[in-house]
Amino acid sequence: MQTTRTLGATVATVALAAAVVLGGTTAASAAPKTYANCAAVQKVYSGGIAKKSVTYNTVKTKSGKVEHRALKGTVKKDDALYNANKKMDADKDGIACEKS
Repeated sequence: MQTTRTLGATVATVALAAAVVLGGTTAASAAPKTYANCAAVQKVYSGGIAKKSVTYNTVKTKSGKVEHRALKGTVKKDDALYNANKKMDADKDGIACEKS
């Protein structure tokens, strides 16, 4: 009787561990979404997609000065998602499709 309980617990533990490992592998290997244009990005993230380290929007004014402005809208901070869509970061400040 003791052997049956131990074997059952071992099988359950192995099955649970396999589910966790397989589930983690599938999620980790999923590629970040690449959007067609900024309109598509802003339907999901109204403030654009930023690198995790970005805390403000860098804007060059008409007079040539550089200003740091607060982020506007819903900004998704995700390095992998930003890298997949960085072609839409026209001013190269670490935020793709931002609102200035």
